[in-house]
Amino acid sequence: MTKQEKNEVIELLKGKFAQYNNFYITDTESLTVAQIGKLRNHCFTKQVEMKVAKNTLIKKALESLDTDKYAGVYDSLHKVTALMFSENPKDPALIISSFRKENNNEKPLLKAAFINGDVFVGNDQLKALTQIKTKNELIGEVIGLLQSPIQRVLGALQNKDAANAEEAVAEAPVAVAAEAPVAVVAEAPVAEAPAVEAPAAEAAPEAPATEAAADETPQA
Repeated sequence: MTKQEKNEVIELLKGKFAQYNNFYITDTESLTVAQIGKLRNHCFTKQVEMKVAKNTLIKKALESLDTDKYAGVYDSLHKVTALMFSENPKDPALIISSFRKENNNEKPLLKAAFINGDVFVGNDQLKALTQIKTKNELIGEVIGLLQSPIQRVLGALQNKDAANAEEAVAEAPVAVAAEAPVAVVAEAPVAEAPAVEAPAAEAAPEAPATEAAADETPQA
């Protein structure tokens, strides 16, 4: 590997260490090429990035970022090393555990894990890392704890209201419905309408008698 190639690997690793707050340092020695490919597929499914690099280059990349911050993982950089980068702090641990069960193997071994600034060293830390709480899980637990007292108060109030309602129902007198009196409807007299006399027709005025205009003839 040329110096330029080494520098390119260092820069690539620096970018990954700066991007992720969680990474695992594992020992993949004695795994076959087929097993390495299968392990990579497991990582890809869980959105975990896997990188194999030389320990000297890994250390240089970490030291160039922050020597003191990553000091706890330097002693784990020996033999064959495969790095696993993940947003979820426990996904790499779950991948390693399931891979071992499927292949009846003890590899890959966990050499160290850097989780949000905390360092876990040794393969015996793997089980604890599979049970670590993620940020979302912790938030969910806190919300549950905050809601629990309120739910208890609401539950007590609802039980009290239900008990009061049952007590009120038990003490309420039973109302006996009285028979409604039968209303006797009297026959209303039929009102006779007064006869209206038709006004008599007025007699037509008599025509005036016509006086005879004939003159009496004088006697001779």
